[in-house]
Amino acid sequence: MTEIKRKKGETFESLLRRFSKKLQQSGKLIQTRKNRYYEKPKNRTKRKEDALRRKDIGEKREYLKKTGQLKEEPRTGYGRKSYR
Repeated sequence: MTEIKRKKGETFESLLRRFSKKLQQSGKLIQTRKNRYYEKPKNRTKRKEDALRRKDIGEKREYLKKTGQLKEEPRTGYGRKSYR
């Protein structure tokens, strides 16, 4: 943790400037930004599996529509309501 103590008679702006400079020099800011969106490998594989499952379900649904085994129903109640 970067720690800065206020000098006697120092303004807040100069204190903040010194703190920012020291933080950048320490490299902690860059390291934190790199790890900001880190996702565990387990989550990555689960996300890929879920995407494949959704794709597979969509393909099966399209096949059933084409062969006439699935009846298309109009989708109602989705989207924004229009006020007249």
